[in-house]
Amino acid sequence: MSDGFKILEGLLYITKARHSFIASNIANVDTPFYKAKDIKFDMNLKDEVIALKVTTENHIRNTEPVVTTDIKGESNQPWLDENNVELDIEVAKMTENAILYQAGLNMLSSKIKIFKNSLRR
Repeated sequence: MSDGFKILEGLLYITKARHSFIASNIANVDTPFYKAKDIKFDMNLKDEVIALKVTTENHIRNTEPVVTTDIKGESNQPWLDENNVELDIEVAKMTENAILYQAGLNMLSSKIKIFKNSLRR
């Protein structure tokens, strides 16, 4: 149909995965020696950071894209217990990620409405 659907699907999948990492960071804010993790992805989706993983043509196609971005430990200055999670930064990241996810959902919803309207005519 349209590459826009693939791009939006990938955006939603990556933001969902990033939400899990941020939630894990928040849950471990008091865990000694825990290092914060985050998914670093480039918003320039023309580089095709999202791909389906199939090794042979006989395989059933996966419906969920594989994240091919790097999962990196954050390099914030650690506290005395070697934990480098800062709650205010993680909450800000979660808020930003939620806004990006909601924007992706809104764009996908609008795209579906456009296709539905064009089919009615």
